[in-house]
Formats: sequence, C-alpha cells, structure tokens
Amino acid sequence: MQENKGIDKSQMISFAVLCLVLFGFMFYFQNKQSKEEQLKAQEQKTEQVKNAVQQTQASNINPNVTPSAIQTASLNNKELNVEFSSLGGQVSKVQLSKYKAYDHQTDRADLPLYLIDKKNSNYGFQFKDKTGKVINTKDLVFTPAVNGNAVTMTADYNGAVIKFIYTLLPKYTLDFKVRTKGLAAVTSDNKADFIWDYSVRNLEKGRAQEQSHSEFSYAFNNYEDYDYDGRTDMSEEKETLNWIGVKQQFFSSVIEAKNGFTHSKGNQEAIEEGEYLKKLNFEGFVQMTGSELNQDFTWYFMPLDLPLLKSYDKNFDEILPLGWSFIGGMNRYFFMPMYNFIAGWGLTAGWVIFLMTIIVKLILSPIMYKQHKLSAMMKVIRPEIDEANAKFKDADPMKKQQATMEIYRKAGVNQMAGCLPALVQIPIFYALFRFFPNFIDLRGQGFWFAKDLTAYDDLIKLPFKIPFLGDHLSVFALACTIVILIYTVMTSGNMQQPQQEGMPNMKVLMYIFPITFLFFLNTSASGLSWYYFVSNAINILIILVIKYLILDEKKIHAQIQANKEKPKSEGKFQKKMREMMEKAQNQQQIQEQQKKKK
Repeated sequence: MQENKGIDKSQMISFAVLCLVLFGFMFYFQNKQSKEEQLKAQEQKTEQVKNAVQQTQASNINPNVTPSAIQTASLNNKELNVEFSSLGGQVSKVQLSKYKAYDHQTDRADLPLYLIDKKNSNYGFQFKDKTGKVINTKDLVFTPAVNGNAVTMTADYNGAVIKFIYTLLPKYTLDFKVRTKGLAAVTSDNKADFIWDYSVRNLEKGRAQEQSHSEFSYAFNNYEDYDYDGRTDMSEEKETLNWIGVKQQFFSSVIEAKNGFTHSKGNQEAIEEGEYLKKLNFEGFVQMTGSELNQDFTWYFMPLDLPLLKSYDKNFDEILPLGWSFIGGMNRYFFMPMYNFIAGWGLTAGWVIFLMTIIVKLILSPIMYKQHKLSAMMKVIRPEIDEANAKFKDADPMKKQQATMEIYRKAGVNQMAGCLPALVQIPIFYALFRFFPNFIDLRGQGFWFAKDLTAYDDLIKLPFKIPFLGDHLSVFALACTIVILIYTVMTSGNMQQPQQEGMPNMKVLMYIFPITFLFFLNTSASGLSWYYFVSNAINILIILVIKYLILDEKKIHAQIQANKEKPKSEGKFQKKMREMMEKAQNQQQIQEQQKKKK
C-alpha cells in the first residue's frame, strides 16, 4: 500500500498542461478560421452581386391568373414588415425586422429573416356554392386598399362580396377580420373549411436540430390546455382549438380564431434538404352565421421570447419547449433568470455560461462532495477488496460478497450514497438540453470559434459524412469528450471486474459512454458542450483536491485494520443486505440438495 504524503505534483501539472493544450488548440483554430472567413466573406459578396434573387412569378401558384393581375400591398412597423398579395387576399411575406437568418454561404446570421416568403405559406377558406362547386378564397383575385395601418382586400364571387381586413398592431400582431355580404345567395353551408399549407423555412445553422423543433402547436379549452404534435398526422376532431400554430426553433406563426377551429386535422412531412425543413398542412372548420362568413382572427408572427409570450395571456409561453413540469420550471425560474442576471454584468455569453456552471456546482457542492469523496475512498480501499477477492477466490460467491460488504462497512463507505448525486444530475442535464437550443437570448451569441451557442461549431470540416456524426467535428464537443474520458479514468478504479463469465465489464462500458457522448454533442448546441466541458473540468479538480488534500489514505487503511479486530456493529442497511444474502445463500443450498437427491 502506498502512503500519500501530499499533493502529487506530476498529476496536477499534467492536468494543467492538458487544459492549456485544449485552450491553445481552440485559440489556434479560432485565429485560423478568422483569416479564412475574411477571404470567404469577400468572395461571397462578389458572388451575391452576380446571383441576385429572381422574383417568383405569381402564375406558378394559379395558372388561371395572369401575373399582371396580381397586386401587392404592404404594412410596416418597428417589428414586422408584412406584404399582402391580391391573389387569395393573403399574407405573402412576413419579415421580422429585429432578427437575422443564418446564411449557409457566409456562415453568419446576416440575411433578412422571413417567416413567409416565396409562396411558402398559402391559406384560404373553402366552401361549396349551390351547384356543388368548391370555392376557395385563395384562388380568388382581391383588390387591395391601404388605409393607415390597415389593408382591406375585396373580392367578388357571383355577386357575393368577400372582404379580408388586416390591421397591423404592436407585439408582432396582425388583426384579421373576414366579412362577407351576399354569400348566403351562392352557398347554403353553415361552415367554412380553413385550409393552411405551410413550408417551414430553414433559418438556423443546425438543420437537424431546427427540423426536430418544427411542429404543430395549439391550445384548446379556452386557452387553458396546450398541446404540440410532431407526428406525421395530427387529429383533434373532438376539441375546439383556440389557436393553431407552426412552431420553429425560435419563431412561430400562429393564427387565433375567436370562435375556434373544429374538426381539426393536419399532417406534416420532413424535407431532407434545401431551403425548407418541413411541409405542414392544416384543415379546420369555422362556423358561419346565416351562411355568411363573418369571423375574427388574429395572426401572430413572433419570436419565442418567454416574457413576450407570457404577455399575450393566451398560453403562448407553452410553445417554448423548455420541458414539462419540474424540468420546465428549472429553466423558467432558475436557469433563465440566472443567465439574464449574470449577462446584466456586461459579460459575453460564453463567460456567462462559465459562471453559471460554477454557481450550479456551488449549489450542488454538498451532494457532489459526498460523491467525489466516496469515489476517492473506493480507490483507497481497492487493495482491501482485491485481497478479499483473492482470499475467497474459490469460495461461495455469497461469502465473497459478504466479505466485500464488511470492508465497505469498516471503511465507512456507503455505496448507495453515490446514487443520489447521479439522480440529481439527470433532471439538470435534461433541463440544460432543453435550455441551450431554445433560449432566444443565446441565439447568434458567439464565443471563440462558435458563432452561435445555440448551434454546433463546425470548425473542423470533414470531406465526407460519418453516420450519426455528420460532415464536421465540433471542437467544443471534442474537448468535452476528452475531459469526460479523463474523469472516467480517474473514477473507474473503484469499479470491480466481473467475477463470473458472461458478466459485462463495467470499465469498458464506462469508457464507451464518453465516445457515444461525442456523437450526441457533435450536432447539439455548442453552449451545452461548453457547459459540460467546464463542469467536468471542475469535477476533475475537485477529485484531485479531495484525494490529495482532504483524504488521508494512511488513516483510512489504519482504521480498516483496527476495525478488523473489533466486534461487528451493523447498521440497518448492512443488516438488511446481510439478511438478504443469507436468505439467498440458504435457497441456493436447498436447490443444490434437491438436485443431489434426484
């Protein structure tokens, strides 16, 4: 047995050198990338001038309408720029003025952010006339009239007048009123079918991540209940929906019906590549009064900013996927306020996350201290465990297990105490998994070579694609994987090797876990990787401090040897464990005797 006389300077120096190498590696690639970006940005500017975007012809939507018949009208405020098309009288373009979209050519968020553009949204009301012919307002040509912050779209169908009145309001809101006159003369229906086709535009860097966050969201029961639907088919035949929306990673397009949508159904289909992520189709009935369609609606084209969403008082804050119940509460009332508080000091996002990690570690320090101390003590008593295994090598497995438990008892080691910290960290991990890719305050915030902490960093680009990994390697993910491996090596010494054939080697499984973690983190938010890099680096420092400054190995070994001579005094846990093992041993003996009799 080795006696510890203080800090192992070689281990401390090795760890410090490793950290310096990792940080140097990061800075090297950051400087290298900045030079490449300057050249690339200049090339992109020249290319963009050459390849100006051409406007899509209106005839591509409805071949029966000539392009010259299509007119547009616009409304603007400090938050939204909205354009309306006379074809269908619908919203044809929506730009959020305060935000930018990611440009895959420049690798920066420097494009105007359009939720609706290039005909990716198409909606209208459908009903039948008295001859049975299907009428859809999206096929009618309206005449626009602008009056202040309002646009009135007017269409005529066989003497019936249909008006769409749009009024642009603050807080990303567009009031939408439908008024008809004479429609009762051409139709006998008492309900109209609202049909909305929407293709989600790719606005963020991480395509797979943004695609997974794109889905239907809706509320019912007077805004009290909320649901989302990421399945291929959506059906709410029995509920009256107060609003239906298409949620993206950081933005949402929502239409609210004052009298609700009934018999709602929809479907969605993922788009593997290109400008769009998903294609969604919604259909729901709206009630007509005396065969006239006089209903009030409201469009919301909004960022998923929690204070803004709460201000509507329509359960919009549930759109933000922060996790259910306790997990969502941690994000809403702990992580978000803490981030905003620290960010108020003027620090960049990366250093805010750094301080957040330290604060979380301090809060969990009593629990984490017990876990790390237990891990260190398990390493200390490893020779005693090995000695017991050798002594009872050919004995009954139960006796070997009892001897091992006795060593734990004498050393004051409670193995079950290590479970609590692991259980505590599971909800924290899942909360952060939801926090980093969905917190809009982090969107576009760079740190070192990561240009957006809500997306992965792809500093190391690969000439080919690796399954589940992609065509890049994230430096933050690599750094995090390395420190997790180091932490695993330092804590795996207390793991017992399998004593029976066919039993898995737990040490091997522990080493495999960090490698699989790389595949997970490589396409996840770089803020998450940075958080866990810092968290695990702190774990390593704590283990070194506990092992070399707090634990006295000589004293622990002496205590074990002294306890061997003392009479046994069992605690409740040890007593129960012993009784269970004795019972199992007795049953095993009975079974062996029965076999001999046969």
